[in-house]
Amino acid sequence: MLAFLRRLLNSIRLPQHVSPFSLPVQTPALPVESISPRVLMIVHNPPVSSEGRRRLTDIFGWNDPDRLARQYIADLEWASGGYVRYRIVERIDADWFPPKIDGFCYTGESYVSAWRSRQMHEPDRIDYEAQVAAFDLIGRYERGEMDEVWFFSFPYAGDYESTMVGRDAFWCNSPPVPNTDHCSRRFVIMAFNYERDVDCMLENFGHRVESIMSRVFAGHPPEQNLWNVFTRYDKIHPGQAHCGNVHFAPNSERDYDWGNPRPVLSYCDDWLTFPDMPGRPRWVDCREWGGGDMRLHHLWWLSHLPRVGGETFGVSNNWWSYVINPNLVP
Repeated sequence: MLAFLRRLLNSIRLPQHVSPFSLPVQTPALPVESISPRVLMIVHNPPVSSEGRRRLTDIFGWNDPDRLARQYIADLEWASGGYVRYRIVERIDADWFPPKIDGFCYTGESYVSAWRSRQMHEPDRIDYEAQVAAFDLIGRYERGEMDEVWFFSFPYAGDYESTMVGRDAFWCNSPPVPNTDHCSRRFVIMAFNYERDVDCMLENFGHRVESIMSRVFAGHPPEQNLWNVFTRYDKIHPGQAHCGNVHFAPNSERDYDWGNPRPVLSYCDDWLTFPDMPGRPRWVDCREWGGGDMRLHHLWWLSHLPRVGGETFGVSNNWWSYVINPNLVP
């Protein structure tokens, strides 16, 4: 029945250029050369004496951080059309439990006990200033040793999914790390929970995209705010969905509703030819983005981000450049 309905809906002739966003191209759309951001990877996966010196990942059967990193790198290279090719230039095994904002640190034994009883320490938040100092992150960045940092940690390590460091740092799905204005430029710290798989890592990255692109378009008038157009979904803009956001696919009716079979009109294809936006909607449903699979939805969504040369309304047509390098954001 659903297949029949989909064929019927797609047989309906729609007026051309019904979208108000057929854009003037200010400069030609040209291919972009790939980039290779350098990553400092730091792994908090300490051995626990009372568990035979096994590491947390072995004790609880959690994911291998190195496998997660490889898959994440491959996924983002695919989603960006080969533009982003992350390189891990240094990997640190940090075999300790980092301090919380109140100074508390787990021991191996206290963490294992807390996790098994699900009675975790509060406040949970990690001390980011202590982490920045412990690994000399600002010094490493200023010396040109890396472009961003990836922490891989255990559940309830207290990290934000992403945060930003440096002078004029701004919201990146969390407040910027305080007292880091002495760093001359901005860089991003990502944090990944190795209890979870790469789908959650892509979600972290997706929220980074949302924060940074919202900032890029913050000063634009409504008729030029292309980020607000890109993120439209049918529940809020009936008949005018585009790509939605990380939590809402074009047809979602609630958070994380990536498996909704309801067909809706979407202009998602316009973003594959950006800045040429012909304004031709078509009927889509969850089969477009993996039928409810979290990782596949996020890959679909990320793959629609513009990544060509030129500018539109004073903003680069390569949105990935802002997401990877926040120093390009006004």
